[in-house]
Amino acid sequence: MERARRPLPTFRESLAFVWRSLRSMRTALVLLLLVGAASVAGSLVPQTGVSEDRIAALVRDHPLRAAIFRRLGLFDVYGSWWFTTLYALLLVSLATCLLPRTRALARNLRARPQFAQDLVGLRHHAERTLPGEPAEALSRARRVLRRRRFRVAAGRNGGGPMLAAEKGMAREIGSLAFHWAFFLILVGAVYGKATGFTGRAVIIEGSTWTETHAAYDGNIREGSLFREDHSGVGVHVRDFEATYRDDGTPKDFVTHADLLDADGNLVRSQDIRVNHPAELDHVKLYQFGYGWAPVIEVRADGRTVASSPVVFVRDQVEGVDQNALPWRGVLRLPSLRPQVGLEFLLWPDRRALERFLLTGVSSPMLRPFEPVLLVTAYRGDLRLTASQNPTRLDTSGMERFLANAPVAEGRALDVVHGLTLSFPELREYTVLQVTRDRGVPIMLVAAVMILVGLLPALYGSRRKVWVRAEPAGEGTRLEVGGFALQRKAQFEEEFARLVDDLGAAPGGR
Repeated sequence: MERARRPLPTFRESLAFVWRSLRSMRTALVLLLLVGAASVAGSLVPQTGVSEDRIAALVRDHPLRAAIFRRLGLFDVYGSWWFTTLYALLLVSLATCLLPRTRALARNLRARPQFAQDLVGLRHHAERTLPGEPAEALSRARRVLRRRRFRVAAGRNGGGPMLAAEKGMAREIGSLAFHWAFFLILVGAVYGKATGFTGRAVIIEGSTWTETHAAYDGNIREGSLFREDHSGVGVHVRDFEATYRDDGTPKDFVTHADLLDADGNLVRSQDIRVNHPAELDHVKLYQFGYGWAPVIEVRADGRTVASSPVVFVRDQVEGVDQNALPWRGVLRLPSLRPQVGLEFLLWPDRRALERFLLTGVSSPMLRPFEPVLLVTAYRGDLRLTASQNPTRLDTSGMERFLANAPVAEGRALDVVHGLTLSFPELREYTVLQVTRDRGVPIMLVAAVMILVGLLPALYGSRRKVWVRAEPAGEGTRLEVGGFALQRKAQFEEEFARLVDDLGAAPGGR
């Protein structure tokens, strides 16, 4: 006999199945595991806007791997569509799990304690005989239970008067607060990322930088809901200081800065260090990096065509001490005819350059000592209308007419007839990471909820107690029963002390 084919589920049935799955705590845990795994991938793979140099090196050295990473969105994990989908599903799953628990807790808080049918069958049971009427015994029992912070309700069950008492709801409230706090952490992270920004400010000593979109020179990542409401605050860098230990390891990087409001007025002076950021108008400034910015002046036939500090960068070479590498920079002179482009190599320590020329091996340059610039000059079309790397010169189609000509600090160099270059001063620049995260208050509330909710959730327990009073000759037979949902061993001692207190009336036994 041919087996009947099961009909395909309808759209409504499929939607109901998905909804039931999302309401499962097991689904929430699986989604949390996937989000955690994606976060690990985001930590291991260089990310766009954070590690551009590492991405470029990966594309250059491992093009196939880089292509796969790019196709999978691993260079921008937290902005990829699949991570956003996982995150949204996790939020929905947590909300659908927590809302029913919250409603159930609200009902339990409003409801009276329930009465038990049979006290003898409970795990903890005891009887005492007291003098006096049952009503008097129950009145004393109510006072004892309330002193122990039980919620108490009076009624009748099985024909006799009875008290039903319970406590330990703080455990349920704390557990629910802990889970809601975790939900708020996820919401705060999304809200802060979507409405905030992260950028890098390169500020040369003696310069003032204003927090606007154009001031980042493209080194900024803004959230999808950010509305370009930059603060306009300013940072004036008086000085940057880098110190090292005797073995060459960094000791301290500090930016001595003046913080200015949006009108340019001084708010305060502050040193910005690693792990000691500055904050102004909800914008945080972190010490991120530093570098050299030699002041370069160029004159053509006696007129000045360039006179400013130039930001130099240093390449990352695997397996090589970065402090032993020279710094490089470029200067474009489009006003000259023909146009001229200059490439520089900066050796902050002349002794390291001399050693490199003699042995081919450089030494660490931790402090400047008679710095030297090596100048290479090109003439031709600078292609200023094309997209270019600001720290590299596109020399294709250009003619080189000077190669590695040295110029020391405070000296000048004749580049070509009528064109002179001077190196009057060596300055430093600081790189500050600038962030604004509106999700921080939400995260703070969540952290407080975790601390407040964790203690009762870990150390509290729900206990229920019933007390029944019945006439027994000239006195009253008091029957007590109870059980604990958690920490049952501790409740055994608590129940014994409670029974002793309930039977502590004159003549009780």
